[in-house]
Amino acid sequence: MFSSDIDIDVGDRDKVLKILEHIPASIRKNNTVKKHNTGIYVTNVPYDPINDMCSIDYEIAETRGYTKLDILNVHVYNQVRNENHLIELMHEPNWEQLNDINFFEKLIHIGNHYHTMKKMPEPINNIPRLAMFLAVIRPSKRYLIGKTYAEIAKTVWEKESDGYQFKKSHSISYANLVVVHMNLLNELGHSFN
Repeated sequence: MFSSDIDIDVGDRDKVLKILEHIPASIRKNNTVKKHNTGIYVTNVPYDPINDMCSIDYEIAETRGYTKLDILNVHVYNQVRNENHLIELMHEPNWEQLNDINFFEKLIHIGNHYHTMKKMPEPINNIPRLAMFLAVIRPSKRYLIGKTYAEIAKTVWEKESDGYQFKKSHSISYANLVVVHMNLLNELGHSFN
């Protein structure tokens, strides 16, 4: 069985959905079916015209081979002018800025975890380390906080039996987004003190 988990980050979800032919996914919670917060289908799926959404829960739809896309709002992308600008923003950042609490706390995905970052015995100075840091701040991998990145790398991507965790692909993607945000903040001349 194909298992899909496709997230697409955009600056303005509503603008994207206006131009993309789609059917909202549905989700069952507490014996109630409602529209999924972010999930859509861009292929034909069983459709409920009264509620304007897929007529089967997204988990059931996945078992039947339907691929759901999660279109997610990411405010950082509102500052990116175009694809070339995005590529420019993906250059190596000044990793030392992560030691500045005022800078760190402005960053997407990690801003609330400055004190956790300070518990790490080695600095975050590259994308793989940033990706691992993003993984260890999730509930099922918190036991790795305080270990070296070489130690973390041995088990961080293994599936835990319970608790929320990031897949490696999510962590790498989010690490790149944090780098874009770091460079964007510098480009926009934000003051950090």
